[in-house]
Amino acid sequence: MDTISLLALLLTLSAGFSILNYHTLRAPVTIGVLIFSMLISLLVMILNPLFPAYDLQSLPRSVLGAINLPAALLNGALSLLLFAGAMQVDVGHLRTKLASVTALSIIGTVLAVALLAGAAWCVFPLLGHAVPFTWCIVLGAILAPTDPVSVVGMLKRLGLPGPLQAVFAGESLFNDGVGVVIFGVTIGLATGDSQGVTASEIALSFCREALGGGLLGALTGGIALRVLKGQRDPHIDLLTSLALATGTFSIANQLGMSGAIAVVVAGLCFGTSYSHAIFDEASRKKLDIAWTLIDEVLNVLLFMLIGFEILEITPRLFTVLATLAVIPLSIAVRALSVLLSTLPVHLRQWERGRVLGILTWGGLRGGISVSLALGLPPGDLRDLVLPVCYGVVVFTIIVQGLTMERVVRRLYSSHEGA
Repeated sequence: MDTISLLALLLTLSAGFSILNYHTLRAPVTIGVLIFSMLISLLVMILNPLFPAYDLQSLPRSVLGAINLPAALLNGALSLLLFAGAMQVDVGHLRTKLASVTALSIIGTVLAVALLAGAAWCVFPLLGHAVPFTWCIVLGAILAPTDPVSVVGMLKRLGLPGPLQAVFAGESLFNDGVGVVIFGVTIGLATGDSQGVTASEIALSFCREALGGGLLGALTGGIALRVLKGQRDPHIDLLTSLALATGTFSIANQLGMSGAIAVVVAGLCFGTSYSHAIFDEASRKKLDIAWTLIDEVLNVLLFMLIGFEILEITPRLFTVLATLAVIPLSIAVRALSVLLSTLPVHLRQWERGRVLGILTWGGLRGGISVSLALGLPPGDLRDLVLPVCYGVVVFTIIVQGLTMERVVRRLYSSHEGA
């Protein structure tokens, strides 16, 4: 199947699922598309044994193989999705909550990895299958970061106070990059590729990727804004921002830095007061509309592919039991990591309780976690870890995503400042 045919198929399916969702479920479009793509995939899996002369899963699997979700997302679409999400963040609110965002993104993510790894290592033997601790760390690294695509999309439809939205979006954007960096280190340890690497070398590598990526994003974002200063052509604005997102991501990866963190910082440059002074109101509105369209199309395609990726999973009793055990563990670990990482941050007692509840239940996982899990090296341990990660991702998107609005209404009946 050539590229244009593949794109036509994906867009047709996503449009069809979106229309079905509108007339039936009325769920947020990304969640609705995910549900319908999963239902179609499950139907194919059920019907496949009934027609032994035909392999009904061969076509969808060949399409998934041609797309290669880990490569397509982590080395391609992620730059656009993160940039679009970062552009929507109020940098003024983010600056006032910088301590909270930093604590959640770095300390909270590291704590979540460690806590989930320890819990899984203790629980898996009770279910009849011991998993090496290094692979439990890999599981923690995959599921620890919240997904910016899911979180930023959710924030669009919730009436949370501005500062809390900034904490939510800022954490999800930055801990995504931190999580990918941690995953890169832990998978090397789990597979033996990083044997002999010292703790100081790991820390130095982490700092180079995280801090280097942030500095690169600030540099490229600043240069782009200087280039755009003084002109009023919306087409040039869009082309330059596209070049900034993809170029920053690519340069960071080539230099051994975190492309995710670099592109987030570059996107945040477009939310600064300096940026708003460069663009007039009409130009800024057109730029925001264009990026909103890019973001929504990529979101729908990504969530549809997540639904189809269930075809890559072979159900087994242990993986089902492990998934049912890890789902509540992941929620408890999320709550504990948020609480411990923000203890030094001054919040009123009730406010801390409300923020803890919102951040815990709103800690959705998404395409990043699925892509990292799909990118694991083939083997028995991948076959154990992948279904668990997939189950947690689907639960957070569907169950937590669909009930988040009710939780917000309960905790924030009026739009109070956070």
